[in-house]
Amino acid sequence: MFSSLPSSTKLPSAVQHLVQEESSSVKMNSHLSLLRKNQNLVMSTNRTTIYRPRRTKRRQRRALEILGYSEGAKQFEARVIKFFKPDSSCKSRFFMTWISSVQSFGDREMFSIESLFRSHPNGCLLIVSNSMDSRNGIRILRPFLQKGFKVTAISPDFNFLFKHTAAQAWYNQLKRGNINPGEIPLGQNLSNLLRICLLYKFGGIYLDTDIIVLKSFDELKNVIGAQTIDLATGNWTRLNNAVMIFDKGHPLLLKFIEEFSQTFDGNKWGHNGPYLVSRVVARLSGDIGLNFTVLPPMAFYPVDWSKIGSFFQGPKSLNHSKWLVAKLRQIRAQSFAIHLWNKQSRKIKVEKGSIIQHIMLSSCVIRDSCLLPGFPSKNEGIR
Repeated sequence: MFSSLPSSTKLPSAVQHLVQEESSSVKMNSHLSLLRKNQNLVMSTNRTTIYRPRRTKRRQRRALEILGYSEGAKQFEARVIKFFKPDSSCKSRFFMTWISSVQSFGDREMFSIESLFRSHPNGCLLIVSNSMDSRNGIRILRPFLQKGFKVTAISPDFNFLFKHTAAQAWYNQLKRGNINPGEIPLGQNLSNLLRICLLYKFGGIYLDTDIIVLKSFDELKNVIGAQTIDLATGNWTRLNNAVMIFDKGHPLLLKFIEEFSQTFDGNKWGHNGPYLVSRVVARLSGDIGLNFTVLPPMAFYPVDWSKIGSFFQGPKSLNHSKWLVAKLRQIRAQSFAIHLWNKQSRKIKVEKGSIIQHIMLSSCVIRDSCLLPGFPSKNEGIR
């Protein structure tokens, strides 16, 4: 299941694939963005031929609002150290980021936390978020606290997190308005940088809020997961940064930060996230001294985003039912987690007898809170 990077990657083909894939992704998303409505998304334009200063200024104002220094951030370092203090019961350090509103922290996110504590009852979860570091945020997390789980939300101190890294200069230029935040929501790109800096400063496990944890991560050390592979060669073609497990100060994290700061582009989806970690690791595949492992897709991404809907479907026929059972057994045997790809699956109903239903019913730690709207009750599940 574990494939070490140097022996499983061919640089030229990996780099060429990433360039082609990112280029095609940008073209596709530039067309799709004209059709989608999103309060955080600005219509895509060709910035080399169309200049719209008012729109740029609005994006910069939004960026400054996100980067605003909150009262909760003043004691960020002290609060984090206290939360993870050595004499506490924290066996594992988990991090999530949340840059959206507290009102949008919903059932999906709560279920992700439930699955985490189901597999790591002695783990500690820190949600780095301005909105969740509030009375409403505490109210949302209270059911976990009442069960004895250790979870908290702390507003980020960007100055502390970026200090002594290449991100510091990038951040200062962004605040001065010298960097265009781009058409992709800045919060999304900041989350990509935050997760790397959090692991670099403290070490631990980063999870997206649409990751469902299936089993303990205790045996994993300095790993990142492949999202896709070349079936002919077995080499990975893209990595993902939705799950990362690294020691404090790991040199690969520093290279991620440097790449973000030097190549930031706020107009290309994924450029500062999955494509970034893929670019860096592809270039460094011959550097054995970095000491990290690339896990195969089954570890964290057993289903691609384009096929996530199949995991929400119940059995349609006898053959389909057999496939669901076999797939569920494979996931339970080989996967540490599942990425729900919320952007694609958030509106999909969880059907009776589906893979997701079975996983949800076995991941609850708070009574009935993991039953999403329209989700069959426990008594309706297939045995």
